[in-house]
Amino acid sequence: MLMLRRLLLLVFFSISAQANAVELREIEVRKGTAGLSPVPLDLTNASEASLLCIGELAHWYSTEVARIETGTTARVDLWFDPKSGTYTLLNDSEENMPLEALWCGRAGRAYETRGRILLDRSPDRVPDALDLACTLNEDQVRCE
Repeated sequence: MLMLRRLLLLVFFSISAQANAVELREIEVRKGTAGLSPVPLDLTNASEASLLCIGELAHWYSTEVARIETGTTARVDLWFDPKSGTYTLLNDSEENMPLEALWCGRAGRAYETRGRILLDRSPDRVPDALDLACTLNEDQVRCE
């Protein structure tokens, strides 16, 4: 019985040591707007409810990009990399935050009512400024 306990402890510590092994590597964070083109996005709330717009930056991280009251317009400063087709937001330190997805939903139920904002990601051309009106139809927001 004592041998079995020792064996189990050895296996446990061996697995724990492997699980905690993490390869640390430096990540280069792009700063500023060099090589990027501005693509201003104006979102007008044409619905009868307040809207919340979210930018998904990674599968585990998102940020609020706008809250829009009925009848008002919010501007979102997007930056576009024509080499890669990537849209970027800048944080307060001007670090680039690549945008995986952008959507708006009814405030208070934003995720359930979200409607995705489609962005042209074609490389080698700079998109025009975007001016979209957001409506709420059948419990889903549409920004077109």
